[in-house]
Amino acid sequence: MSETQDKRGRPAAKDRPFLDEFEAKPFWANLREHKLTSQRCSACGKFFGFPPQLLCPHCLASEHKWVPLSGKGKVYSFVTYHRAWHPAYQDKVPYNVSLIETDEGVRMVSNVIDCPPEAVKIGMPVEVVYEDFEEYTLPKFRPVRPA
Repeated sequence: MSETQDKRGRPAAKDRPFLDEFEAKPFWANLREHKLTSQRCSACGKFFGFPPQLLCPHCLASEHKWVPLSGKGKVYSFVTYHRAWHPAYQDKVPYNVSLIETDEGVRMVSNVIDCPPEAVKIGMPVEVVYEDFEEYTLPKFRPVRPA
C-alpha cells in the first residue's frame, strides 16, 4: 500500500470520482457497461453537458432522458502537465488533461491516451475508450485511427 492507494490497492479516495451523487449515478452505471451517455432535456431538447446536473443549464427544466453518445469527437482544448499535481500522478508525467467536445456537442474533461503528449492537438479527432477499475469505469479518448 502506498500513500496513493487504499488497503485494497485502489486509487486513494480523493483520486476516485464521486460515484454516489444522485444526478451522476446513471452516468457511472452506463460507463460500467461501456456506454457513454449524457442527459438530454425533455423540454428544450438540448444536452445538459458534463458533469451530470439536476437542471437543464439552458431552460432550467428538470425532466431529462439519458441518451447514448457516439463516442466520437475532437480535442477542444488541453493542457499538458509536466509536474504532477498529486503524488498519484507522479509516474504519469507528462500527461494531458483534455476538454473533449463530442460530435453531439457535449464537452467533457478527460485524457487523450495512446499517443505522445506532444502529439495532442486542438481539433484532433478522438474516440472513446474505457478504462475499467474495480469499482468504476472512466471514459478516456484516443486519436481516431485510419480505417
